[in-house]
Amino acid sequence: MSAHRSSSVSKETSPRHKKMIGKDDQKNGIWLYGYHAVTAALQNPKRKIFRLLLSKETAREMPQNLIDNTIGYESAGRQDFDQLLPKGAVHQGIAAYVSPLPEYYETDIPDKETSVVVVLDQVTDPHNVGAVLRSAAAFDADAVIVTQRNAPEATGALAKSASGTLELIPLIYVSNLARAMDALKEKGYWCVGMDGSAQVTLREAKLAKKIALVMGSEGYGLRRLTAQNCDLMVKLPISKNVESLNVSNAAAIALYDLKYKLAY
Repeated sequence: MSAHRSSSVSKETSPRHKKMIGKDDQKNGIWLYGYHAVTAALQNPKRKIFRLLLSKETAREMPQNLIDNTIGYESAGRQDFDQLLPKGAVHQGIAAYVSPLPEYYETDIPDKETSVVVVLDQVTDPHNVGAVLRSAAAFDADAVIVTQRNAPEATGALAKSASGTLELIPLIYVSNLARAMDALKEKGYWCVGMDGSAQVTLREAKLAKKIALVMGSEGYGLRRLTAQNCDLMVKLPISKNVESLNVSNAAAIALYDLKYKLAY
């Protein structure tokens, strides 16, 4: 997506907080949009903020300290947002062109006695991955792990669905999910797969204090080899009238159960 300034966008910057950023720094930038996604990025020291676009209404409502800590903002109208953002983006009058987050690895997961991470096996919908990140933050999970192949990039749609939590929870991309699961096991994690045909519910299962919750794709569930690499398969006790839940809904319920199950 182009990072060039639209000629109709007016600048609302001052020398006090305007920073000069080279074009080379910006070439790998991404657009984020939506109030929570952008304001969380503005407060994340791991992000570089190249441009900040605000509608007049949003500029009036934003806390001044968030604006002061950036390069200043550009006053933008509907046409400007439509030009720069993906079609149909729900931007709420705010968008920012920012640097990508640094890459995270399994070694970035904190070494704690009690821990939960979520492992997503080829979940392709950025809205689902974003929603899982939001639930992971809400219930104190330590990371979300996805595959490099067939997983969405950490860009605008995912960040909007994550509602600011992309800045809080490490999103770890791995090239080989089986190896990543083996590495988690070496750290003391139990890999617990979610499958509607499992014999035991998550709440009934006797679990370790370190859990990697492994969840499958929207259409096909866990791949066979991924399921075989799990230490235990569990299910949620949903009605027989419903075949399955959306992966992000199932993740929210499972993470809620685990938070309180592992506390005792």
